[in-house]
Amino acid sequence: MKTTLTLLLSALLYVSAAAQSNFYKLGIGGGLGVTQSFADLNKHDYGLAGYGSFDYYFTPFVSMGIEGQMGEINGGDINTDPNNRQFINSYKAFALNAKLYLGALIDYDRSGFTNAIKGLYVGAGAGVIMNKMKFVVREKPNDPNGYVFPGSDSSKDLVVPLNLGIAFNFMDRSGYTRYGLNLNYQANVTLGEGLDGYNDSPIKFKSGKPDVYTYVSIGLKYYFGPMGLSIKSLY
Repeated sequence: MKTTLTLLLSALLYVSAAAQSNFYKLGIGGGLGVTQSFADLNKHDYGLAGYGSFDYYFTPFVSMGIEGQMGEINGGDINTDPNNRQFINSYKAFALNAKLYLGALIDYDRSGFTNAIKGLYVGAGAGVIMNKMKFVVREKPNDPNGYVFPGSDSSKDLVVPLNLGIAFNFMDRSGYTRYGLNLNYQANVTLGEGLDGYNDSPIKFKSGKPDVYTYVSIGLKYYFGPMGLSIKSLY
């Protein structure tokens, strides 16, 4: 009888331990992507930008972190815009982001498909964007060529980033998740009119809607630091 109970307890302890996994609580990453402006100009042009991030993982599927971006946001066309407007915003942005991964909500152990998509996530945050007009063409009251002000305007706006993406993680030789590949779509809603450089323009040039830019990126992540214990198996 005692032998049977011992075997049962050992089996229960083994199952319980097998269902748990250790994970690193810190992650640092970076990558490149493409921005697209949705401001007060008809042409929503593209630009290049890079990012860096640092995240803290409360669980493998709930995180909070800071992200920094630097690059260009472009829009308009001096030749086709009705008011001959065009801008190139050499911007920097910093924001706090919280993310919730699908793995926190589903049982992914029973299906290869759900296990593959457990890294899907949504997120939201808040931060600031620092706009610097590398090139901007103003309205043209009398001059047929308008007024051009290269690199003369700067402003700051609050920004609300909304994220949708997926993370693919890979184990190291010790069997822990150490490396990650991240694909992310981010919509950034700015609370101001500085994104396109027309915050001082007449009312007729403003839509009354927030300026928005999107950022599609691909990046790599490295996990490190103190270890946490997950009640779910990660592998």
